[in-house]
This record gives sequence, C-alpha cells and structure tokens, in this order.
Amino acid sequence: MAMTGENTPPVTRRDEGAVAILTLDRPTARNSLSRAMLSALQAALDGVAADRAIRAVVLAAEGPAFCAGHDLKEITARRADPDGGAAFFADTMAACSAVMQAVVALPQPVVAAVQGIATAAGCQLAASCDLVIAASTAKFCTPGVDIGLFCSTPGVALARAVPRKSAMEMLLLGEMVPAEEAQRMGLVNRVVAPEAVLPAALDLAGRIAARSAVAVQMGKRGFNTQAALPLAEAYDAAGRVMVENLLAEDAAEGIGAFVAKRRPEWRHR
Repeated sequence: MAMTGENTPPVTRRDEGAVAILTLDRPTARNSLSRAMLSALQAALDGVAADRAIRAVVLAAEGPAFCAGHDLKEITARRADPDGGAAFFADTMAACSAVMQAVVALPQPVVAAVQGIATAAGCQLAASCDLVIAASTAKFCTPGVDIGLFCSTPGVALARAVPRKSAMEMLLLGEMVPAEEAQRMGLVNRVVAPEAVLPAALDLAGRIAARSAVAVQMGKRGFNTQAALPLAEAYDAAGRVMVENLLAEDAAEGIGAFVAKRRPEWRHR
C-alpha cells in the first residue's frame, strides 16, 4: 500500500482558530480510500465532532488528486481470500458508508477543497460535504461503469447533491465532469483558480465559524433531517428546531443585538 512516508499518517489535522483542516495525505496513491485511509478519516472526524472549539471544517488533499475512490489494488489482492474477498468487500463498503454518514452527521459544517480529480468514492466524499470549493481544473466522475463496477454507493451521495437525471448521467456514462459543469449541476458551490482553492475554502469556513455555533449546528442537523421528509413532516421537524434554537442563549443575544442595533457577542450556547 503506497504511503507518503513510513511515519506519515494518511489523514492529517491542522487547526486555524475555530477551523479544523483535515487533509488526505496519500498523494502517491491519489488519496485512494484504503482501509487505513478510511479508518484514519473516521478517527479524524470523530475527534472534530467531540471538539467544542472547532466550529467549521475544511476537507483538503495533498497532490494532484483530491481522491480517486477505493483502493482497487487493495481490493484486487483480497480476491485471493477463501471467500473470494466477500467479507472484506462488505466490511470496506460498511466502513466507507460510515465515513460518508459521519461527514453528514458531523455537527460542524464541512467545506471540501477539491484541487484535482474526485472520482468514484472520491466524488462521493465531495458530494457528502456541506459545501464544495473546486479548482477550475478539478473534475468529477463516477467511472465504475467503465470497469464493470457500477458506482452504486457513490450514487447515494450524488443523488442527494444534484438533480436525479444529472446523477444518472454521471453514473451511466462515467465521464469526467469539469468543475464549471459540476457547479451548474449543483455539485460545486464555487469554482476558483487552482492556487486559490484552499484559501477560498478557509475563508468560507472562517465566515461560518464566526457565526453562532449553536445556531449553525442546529441548522445543519435540522436541514438534513427535513430534507429527507415529506412536506408536512419537514415543516414539523423544522418548526421543532426553530423552537429549540429560539430558546438558545445566542438567539436571545442575536435578536437583542439586532433590536439594539449593535453587534452580537456569541456565547455558542
């Protein structure tokens, strides 16, 4: 399994104030999601979720690729297992799905800084993030159909990020989608020059982190909950979140500051 160095972890964390930067650091393997990478990413997300000082996250990557999906060399090697790799494949899909759901469930908003290609499960990872900043040279793709392996699990995240027919076109054709087209689809929020990807993601995350953490975190949770519900149930769920939010100290402070025409002083509770 290719690594950046003997003692280099596959995912690194660096904090800038209230923003945590998680970096996929397996560039020689195009940041493919080996079991070690998935485990490290899960641990990093768990650490951020428990850190009350962190109010936003940037997910970045080293090297020319953001993430090339599953580690196909690792998968191929397990075909020699007595069961043909079935148990390993099932465990890998479960681990990957857990990571993607952890990104969605993370209390803090996650901004993906996509500097290169994001393919298959790498596209799934970007689509799972709350916001995506992409380099003008970045491309997105779910190419499993080209190797006889339809991108079914990436399709779960993709179908929740772009219109149904756009998702099916990507899944059925497996063709590269340039950043500007991905933005038109709704997969990408902003397209910037390659050298500006990380600074733009950090700027966006910093602006989010400057807001009330309690409001943002309630809002992210509530948005994802209502999005999966029928209209009437969605309004009921969103209404409950609004009541919970109105009872928070920061809501009282924010509304009071607005009425008094002053800047609010967030207590993040």
